[in-house]
Amino acid sequence: MKIPATFLICGLIAAMASFAVGAKTSSPSSDLASAGKPALVADVVSLAVYPPEIVLDDGDDYQGVIAVATRANGVTLDVSDQVEWSVDGAARLDGKRLLPVADGATVLRAAYGTHQAEAPVKVAGVAEHPAVSFRHDVMPIFLRGGCNAGGCHGSSRGKDGFRLSLFGFDPAGDHFRITREQAVRRVSLSIPEESLLITKVVGLVPHTGGKLFEPDSVYAKTLRDWVAAGAVSDVAAAPTVTRVDIFPPRVVMEGEGVKQQYIAVAHYSDGKTRDIGDLALFMSNNESSAAIDANGLATAGARGEAFVMARFDTHTVGSQTLVLPQGEEFVPKEEAPANYIDELVGAKLRTMRINPSDICSDEEFLRRVSLDVAGQLPTRAEYEHFMNDSSPQKRAAKIDELLERKEFAEIWALKWSELLMVKTVPNRIEYKPMFLYSQWITRQIANGVPLDEMVRNLLGASGGSFSSPAVNFYQIEETTQKTAENVAQIFLGTRLQCAQCHNHPFDRWTMDDYYSFTAFFAQIGRKTAEDYRETIIFDQRGGEATHLVDGRPMKPKFLGAAEPDVSTRDRRVVLAEWITSPENPYFAVNVANRVWAHFMGVGIVEPVDDVRVSNPASNPELHAKLGAKLVEYKYDLRQLIRDICNSHAYQRSSQPNATNETDSRNFARSQVRRIPAEVLLDCLCAVTEAPEKYPGLPMGARAVQIADGGLSTYFLTTFGRAPRVTVCACEAKSEPTLSQALHLLNGSAVQDKIVQGKLVETLLDGGKQPNEVVDEIYLRCLGRKPTAEEATRLAELYGAGEKPVGELQDVFWAVLNSREFLFNK
Repeated sequence: MKIPATFLICGLIAAMASFAVGAKTSSPSSDLASAGKPALVADVVSLAVYPPEIVLDDGDDYQGVIAVATRANGVTLDVSDQVEWSVDGAARLDGKRLLPVADGATVLRAAYGTHQAEAPVKVAGVAEHPAVSFRHDVMPIFLRGGCNAGGCHGSSRGKDGFRLSLFGFDPAGDHFRITREQAVRRVSLSIPEESLLITKVVGLVPHTGGKLFEPDSVYAKTLRDWVAAGAVSDVAAAPTVTRVDIFPPRVVMEGEGVKQQYIAVAHYSDGKTRDIGDLALFMSNNESSAAIDANGLATAGARGEAFVMARFDTHTVGSQTLVLPQGEEFVPKEEAPANYIDELVGAKLRTMRINPSDICSDEEFLRRVSLDVAGQLPTRAEYEHFMNDSSPQKRAAKIDELLERKEFAEIWALKWSELLMVKTVPNRIEYKPMFLYSQWITRQIANGVPLDEMVRNLLGASGGSFSSPAVNFYQIEETTQKTAENVAQIFLGTRLQCAQCHNHPFDRWTMDDYYSFTAFFAQIGRKTAEDYRETIIFDQRGGEATHLVDGRPMKPKFLGAAEPDVSTRDRRVVLAEWITSPENPYFAVNVANRVWAHFMGVGIVEPVDDVRVSNPASNPELHAKLGAKLVEYKYDLRQLIRDICNSHAYQRSSQPNATNETDSRNFARSQVRRIPAEVLLDCLCAVTEAPEKYPGLPMGARAVQIADGGLSTYFLTTFGRAPRVTVCACEAKSEPTLSQALHLLNGSAVQDKIVQGKLVETLLDGGKQPNEVVDEIYLRCLGRKPTAEEATRLAELYGAGEKPVGELQDVFWAVLNSREFLFNK
């Protein structure tokens, strides 16, 4: 049975325990001669009809249709009420709903001025009238109404004695609980309308969730018809939902209050399709820019970007939605792109009517790229050489030089060590295997080992933790499920944790996906070697992952892909080959996005390790292109970094203009970023010439070289060094805090290093004048010389004394406490 589109519903998502009820509306007439029609827009360049292909599979089937016009400036318009619709033969239009008439084929046509669009229509099974399906008619009502949300009956203990599986992950269990759980059953087969399942939701008896819909609503009728037909379960026999589409796939709305209707279509394993606009759960990740009601009608709000989503069954799909202000004058900035990155960034900026900031100065670039690539501030000699170089290619040459330094490998070894949680663990990982593991990672980066090869070596590693250090990855976490979750989050950017207990509420992953992926790690064997500090990891060729709900053993299956043959091979090796395969849609883009976020301050997908339908890329084309380039470069990290650092997008000033001052996701300007904890401490030691001594490392070693994630100092902890207890990229903190400010102002970190390093005294004793000492401090710390105004004011501070050591130390202290020193802009 197919359900009409207009109704009352409740609920939205698990976090919302309250219900929002909408009002019943009627479909607008298709009579184009009616009064009040808006005039046709003159600059329309194309017209599209959605869905682009329509299939009506039985006599009760229908399909909502919309027409979208696109203007020359890229703005889209919902013109469904303005086009001239026509269809004949096998189907007919009732408002904006296409209904079957007779088996056959026809074409739905729309005309908007001189523009035409059409969609082929196939009609079959008009004489058929399917019975109500528990799986595909009743279960969606629970999701749409919020009944199986976490704040209602979907909670772990249910509500008021009745429990449903969260978001419907266990339909067979839900059918049992509805029909068999209690002596006084929730359904009455003899008097269906008196079933507790129905009387509660229509408000005839007290219901904590309140009245959800009217007794004469289509939802109440669906429930009554299902009970009257015997309340049977078709969970085992019903076709599965293979795909859900949302239309339009991309929208650009101009002006507050503009409307856009969305429609959703489900595809089933038996080849049939269905309009699910009345059953899908519509959501927006940015209500202030594009709010969407229960029926899929979005309303434009403030300028910005939203992702409008439809959830049905286990599928969540989305449509990128841009909202622009009405009538704003925009003159795009003319600028030749440096490479493909600028082409794709520029295209998005023009669509958003945002102009990029200017290119940064040579001084800003030198400091920025030195910190990002090598984790060091440029020396005075490097500064002088770069500033005196008149070559137009000097920035590219500097990038190449920095990429060849050992410090580059140390920076990326640090980042991978954070992700892989390299640290000593009491009673599990001793210092020696941990240190060997850290050195192995550093060598992989320093020797230019392609990232795909490095990951295959890591995930497929077997042997002793001394002779094969990569096996320490399987010592950090010994539980099968946690290991699987870590692999998915690190290498695929996917957080599977939600799917352990229920289907993921905002992504495609189900419990079956979770336990099938976990099965790749179910046969890991561990034993202690002769040296108690060493552990041997091996494939024990036995062990299965079992499903939490029914306990069935799960065969290994790639996420969203095929079930491989693992009968004669180590499952981990098979998985590693799939993860690093160029055909894998997740690995390359995930790594490329992490690299991008390091240099740009924000990922194209942000957070970088939370890739899901409901958290889309801000620039999907750029996201895909970077991943494709990484594959093209055979996973050469340095080549991808060259592309990023040579782009105008990376080299822009952090100074905003009138069009981009509120933008933070489209890379129109450089993001000001707090220098990471380890790099900041290294910079502080370098500029003051007062090195630190870390346990196990020689005097003068850099903080980025500390292998053990469990080792820290007060400074590193205060400034956000990752504790490496999870694989989350959020562990390394870069947000400024009051504790950091107080530590720099009043603690020993700055003042003691100024005194210990004796830089001011050394410079003065070497014949430097006070103003030259100030220049040296500025060049060391800020990568620039003081401005004329700064020089004048500082001269008043240190006066005309011959050796104003104290005063110049105060200048040094002030510069080290400045925002400009602490941040990379």
